[in-house]
Amino acid sequence: MFAKSISSFFFARTLNATVPKMMSSTCIEALSTEGRRDFYNSFDTVLTDCDGVLWLLNNTIKGATEVMNGFKADNKKVFFVTNNSTKSHTQFLEKFHALGFKALANEVVSTSFLAAKYLKANLDPSKQVYVVGSPAIACELDALNIRHFGVGEDYLKTSVPTFVENIKLEPDVGAVLVGFDEHLSYPKLFRAASYLKDQNVLFVATNTDESFPVAGTGLVMPGTGSLVCAVKTCAGREPFVVGKPSSYICNVLTETNKIDPSRTLMIGDRCNTDILLGKRCGFKTLLVLTGVNSLKDVEEWSKSDDPKLLELVPDYYAQSIDSLRATFPVPL
Repeated sequence: MFAKSISSFFFARTLNATVPKMMSSTCIEALSTEGRRDFYNSFDTVLTDCDGVLWLLNNTIKGATEVMNGFKADNKKVFFVTNNSTKSHTQFLEKFHALGFKALANEVVSTSFLAAKYLKANLDPSKQVYVVGSPAIACELDALNIRHFGVGEDYLKTSVPTFVENIKLEPDVGAVLVGFDEHLSYPKLFRAASYLKDQNVLFVATNTDESFPVAGTGLVMPGTGSLVCAVKTCAGREPFVVGKPSSYICNVLTETNKIDPSRTLMIGDRCNTDILLGKRCGFKTLLVLTGVNSLKDVEEWSKSDDPKLLELVPDYYAQSIDSLRATFPVPL
């Protein structure tokens, strides 16, 4: 039975077998008064995912604004770290303010912004970027004066043989950037793979989130990861991923904000991005159960002897971000 805390224990399969240890995850709601105080005092910086943690679609999750604004009022550093590449830096900031979050521009870290930052540092200035992605990515590239093309519709209007006979590729492409693109098509996959045949062309992906559940339905929304998989399959190459769980985010934050990983808390709803990022970067990790992963997932992983699955087990879990209100010195 998976109780309020996943107990650590040892078991042996044979007398001489290596004895694996079950990972432990602590329930925030089960902490004592002293435990809540120790938890709150264990971090100075908070990184949080957005979708599934702070809001669902355009509806704020109960307690989210109070908790995040409360952290800031108590002088803890706060960063909003999202793998969503469909909004620009400015658009995200507008959404935060509309929902009541007291976010500053330098506290919002999106993958469209990270991808542009990475390309600015690594792309030959004489080259341009082929984008399989959203207008938000185009905005971020424009902000850094990076030439690009490809955003928007590009559907197959003829037979494939006719398309192949007439396609013309740009001669000065230095990178292919893949993010979420509602207009993904055969011509776009064709162009992306063709540009990436040149090993000198950079292959960058915003993130690899596979899919998202649609709350209250049996529907599954394909995520950017499914698009990235399509491109990398036909290109035969692996991309450089700027979003979670890539440590690139950690490098950017530690370089620009001098955060101490051992005094940092990562909050998320998806273990293979949010929690894995935290584990790779040495952060404390907290899973909230209002998004992708469930307590049942954590229970199964915690029993495994596979190191890759054990990495997905968070240090803490809570029913929602609202549970953190009780950990403040003066409960919100």
